[in-house]
Amino acid sequence: MNSSLERHRNIVDFALSSLLRRKGKNISLLVVYTLIVFVIASIIFFIQALKREAALVLNDAPDIVVQRLVAGRHDLIPVDYGEKIASIRGVNAVKPRLWGYYYDAAIGANYTLMVTDDQPPAEDCIVIGSGIARTRHLTEGDMMTLRDSDGTPLLLTVDRILPAASELVAADLIVMTDKDFRIMFDFPRDRATDLALSVANPREIPTIAAKIARQFPDTRPILKSEILRTYESVFDWRGGMLIVILSVAVLSFIIFAWDKATGLSAEERKEIGILKSIGWETADVLLLKFWEGTVISLSAFLSGVMLAYGHVFFFSASLFEQALKGWAVLSPQFKLTPVVDPYQLAVLFFLTVIPYTVTTIIPSWRAATVDPDAAMRS
Repeated sequence: MNSSLERHRNIVDFALSSLLRRKGKNISLLVVYTLIVFVIASIIFFIQALKREAALVLNDAPDIVVQRLVAGRHDLIPVDYGEKIASIRGVNAVKPRLWGYYYDAAIGANYTLMVTDDQPPAEDCIVIGSGIARTRHLTEGDMMTLRDSDGTPLLLTVDRILPAASELVAADLIVMTDKDFRIMFDFPRDRATDLALSVANPREIPTIAAKIARQFPDTRPILKSEILRTYESVFDWRGGMLIVILSVAVLSFIIFAWDKATGLSAEERKEIGILKSIGWETADVLLLKFWEGTVISLSAFLSGVMLAYGHVFFFSASLFEQALKGWAVLSPQFKLTPVVDPYQLAVLFFLTVIPYTVTTIIPSWRAATVDPDAAMRS
């Protein structure tokens, strides 16, 4: 057994020295291989992290959002709908919500305006997201001018700027009082943008939504689970724009692996012939080539994954963040929380490391079964 271990150790040492002898070629292979793994792993990490952030944001979302539709489009909903919906068994609370969008022609960006009962600003004051503050160069105490529905300037004081930690959901947010919001949009007192419902038993949410749809045919109940699926679909759609990059990377890897499998260089065939002539068995040659392929493929995999991890979670995937976040003027700036899916890493490992390692053995087996003299003369 000691002899077997010693022989195995010698094969590994010889494999490393063989790689070093052809270091120029192997380094170029390693760079290409690492780049392929890096691109694929970066896309996987980034999409998964964005989906996780969306799921965390929606943890506090209402169980059901009820919107009124007119001609298939979202319209203002009567507040008294909420009183009737609150009487449905299983509904804990119904809260009318006021929110809307405002286009700022000065910077070409859309703001989200809303009213909240949680730490509302003082009258004629607003709370703004850090994205707006950064773009408009505003600080606390500055004045911000918005125009109401008649085009009349509405002068508001920046009471507070939301912390940068909330930028994922509040970069373009302006929080104002109920009075200022209704003046801003000439909003009717008996109307709301939509209704937010909380339900006592989560299993009853679909049943309650069906009851609302029957009782109020002009409304559309939207479940929290549907909102989450919509966010995931948005990220998947944006991620689809990177499928071309992913496809090119996979295609490059297939061509790369196939080229490796089509044959060995004259130098490598000669080396195998020499090894066979000095007493190496075919199994030893295959083990040698297995370790050579493993060293390159495993090094490329680990390097690519680590580079992708740093690229996504330390540098916010700067190479393609705009493709997934969008090109909005007020695109949020935030650090993603590291998310690593072991299953996806395992799939990536088997799609990259295993095929390459196998393709290094096939031509070596062919060369090892040839007469040593013929192999050395080739």
